[in-house]
Amino acid sequence: MNEDLRIENVLDLSQTIAAGIFEGLSYPWEALPKIAAFIRQLGETLSEEEYEKTGEDIWIAKSARVAPTAYIHGPVIIGANAEVRHCAFIRGSAIVGKGCVVGNSTELKNCIIFNEAQVPHYNYIGDSILGYKAHLGAGAITSNLKSDKSMVTIPVPEGRIDTELKKFGAIVGDHVEVGCNSVLNPGTVIGRNTTVYPLSMVRGTVPKKSIYKKQGEIANKIEG
Repeated sequence: MNEDLRIENVLDLSQTIAAGIFEGLSYPWEALPKIAAFIRQLGETLSEEEYEKTGEDIWIAKSARVAPTAYIHGPVIIGANAEVRHCAFIRGSAIVGKGCVVGNSTELKNCIIFNEAQVPHYNYIGDSILGYKAHLGAGAITSNLKSDKSMVTIPVPEGRIDTELKKFGAIVGDHVEVGCNSVLNPGTVIGRNTTVYPLSMVRGTVPKKSIYKKQGEIANKIEG
């Protein structure tokens, strides 16, 4: 088992309403097939004082700001003080955390977005998890399906981890910054506090506290 990729080493579970979905799991991507059922179960327990059920399996916090032009298809939970902007496209099976920003023309599908994460401009987040205060620059996307439609595997020093998933975009750790127009290829896992340069094509794993400049060129962050 690769310790660096374990849930607790990538994501702060205190910063999501979805912490319960990870119980009994080792790696974060193991939660992806469970999102839809988890939302339906959790939604029925949410406080009617804080959340309003606005459609079939759609729960939106009353303090959230949702543009009238946004499209939302359940099952979905949108947390307190989140902002869903003009023409956002939420296709279902999405959990949007407290204080998150889902921007104009951004598309979400089968994903968990932790509190205060931002996908503010023309992003696609599919079959992915974004950690606490993660931020994707304009046009950055997760690519969730390999061109040959084969199962997604993750390269590690010991070999490869078979995720047993055909659709799996990326796991983006807490406080990660992804530059504009970057592509996170299927099965990408980015460790906490890492920065990805704009226009990057990211594949495989990126260590925590690093700077991804391009494939094969990753520097350690210097803490000051």
